[in-house]
Amino acid sequence: MNCLEPSAYAERRLNIGIMSNIEFQNDLERLLAIMPPKVKSNLTEDDLSDVIEIVLDVGRIPEVRHSGGRIEKLGCDLTQEEDIDFVTSKIQDFTHDNRSGIPGTLHRISAIRNRQGKIIGLTCRIGRVVTGTISCIKDFCTQGKSILFLGPPGVGKTTKLREISRLVADELGKRVVIVDTSNEIAGDGDIPHPAVGTARRMQVAQPEFQKDIMIEAVENHTPEVIVVDEIGTEAEAQAARTIAERGVMLIATAHGNCLESLIKNPTLSDLVGGIQSVTLGDDEAKRRASQKTVLEREKQPTFDIVIEIMDRNTLAVYKNTSEAVDYILRGWPIRPEIRKVDQSYAIPKTETVKELKQELTQELKKQELQTPKDNSMNFSFSRQEYVEKVKPLKKVYLYAVSRTIVEKLIERLDLNVEIIRNVEDADIVIAHKNFAKGGAKIINTAQEYRVRVYYVKTNSMAQIQKVLKDALDIQPGDVEPLQGYTDETEKALDEAKAAIKQVLEGAPQIELLPQNHHIRKMQHELIEQYNLKSIAVGDEPERRIVISK
Repeated sequence: MNCLEPSAYAERRLNIGIMSNIEFQNDLERLLAIMPPKVKSNLTEDDLSDVIEIVLDVGRIPEVRHSGGRIEKLGCDLTQEEDIDFVTSKIQDFTHDNRSGIPGTLHRISAIRNRQGKIIGLTCRIGRVVTGTISCIKDFCTQGKSILFLGPPGVGKTTKLREISRLVADELGKRVVIVDTSNEIAGDGDIPHPAVGTARRMQVAQPEFQKDIMIEAVENHTPEVIVVDEIGTEAEAQAARTIAERGVMLIATAHGNCLESLIKNPTLSDLVGGIQSVTLGDDEAKRRASQKTVLEREKQPTFDIVIEIMDRNTLAVYKNTSEAVDYILRGWPIRPEIRKVDQSYAIPKTETVKELKQELTQELKKQELQTPKDNSMNFSFSRQEYVEKVKPLKKVYLYAVSRTIVEKLIERLDLNVEIIRNVEDADIVIAHKNFAKGGAKIINTAQEYRVRVYYVKTNSMAQIQKVLKDALDIQPGDVEPLQGYTDETEKALDEAKAAIKQVLEGAPQIELLPQNHHIRKMQHELIEQYNLKSIAVGDEPERRIVISK
């Protein structure tokens, strides 16, 4: 067989350090070398630039499957048994799971057999290594936390595992062991593919042995990081928990398109803490405004971070798995952080808004001291820094909400907000409740892209301002109060929220300040959400609400 010598591997490893954000050598010529002449004559390396698989089935025309889902029939005769034999004679014997490969490459050849065990079909999957696919989540990969990747087949889960292995092993200098079932991650052959850097690889002879090799890796080879592809059984989930409880960082993929589907999967739900049915007491059920029997997380999740791969260029990151699972089980809205592969993200700083304001104020004073009094100077740099650090840009999509009012509020509150026209690029959506009742297409699109939606009841400035502040998580001290403008509705609702909290904590009853009929109605609706009683007492204009259990 035409295998790379160890010296060739060493040379390719040296080249890895200088290759970034470009595609590694794909060894396409070595894949074409094992193809039957009729197939090879109809294909070139350029033709395979976006091809995922080459499929050969006896009695059918050979076809290639492109990444976009397009299937192309080759202009040649039907596949014969001799063509299948031509390919199998040039590769290693198939393993128990009907997989084989080309040593020194990431290509995978899978067999389809008839009832007598004879091979009648081949799926030749092209293995590629692309750098830069994890640049947008590099900050999470360097935190030392366990990460679980979810996503449908073919979106690049294994590609990301491969690059993370190289990142953690070479750039962070950690001891990395790859548990490689069917040689998916580090390629076929005894020598791992250069794409995984200096990470070590333990091969798994048969898929059912993966759980045993995972435990063996921890017990025998003292790794700091273990990388596993496709955790698919309850036993493997238990092995993953054992690894995590020993303080080893675990990077893995699992079956499931999203976090919600994983929670509902009884076999794998243990990866995110598992779920159990709990019966609540009457008081607790009232406080939660829920049924008495609810689902709750059973234990601490195995993985600290869950990343959904929505497509090859879009990732949805749940930075706190425990919180995300709790929110989903209780039906509370939660939106993961959306990251794009072609964008860079800095590691977030821990300073508070107040600290950043103080830092920038000191910088301004310092510049003033260094500037001659007769020289007027524009401190636009510090203002720009303030906008970038304290008030990061938020992209807002409006649906049936007054753009004029929103623009006025953005100007008055001095917000770093951009109103955009495409819901797919939005950070948040603000929609009018009356126009979104019928399952509007915009709302469905927003939910598909994990964009959080906020609703306004009316197109009034008070209502839109309140929702805008909630959507942007603006605290009272984060913005300057509006000159000449007071939001009586917002103040009244804030007062009601504070009173609700006091009653839930044990206060017998709380009396609110007098309000008009319109505001009292909103206060009643708010109080009802917490299963508390509210009655109006007194005569106008002193009529007010009393809250009690």
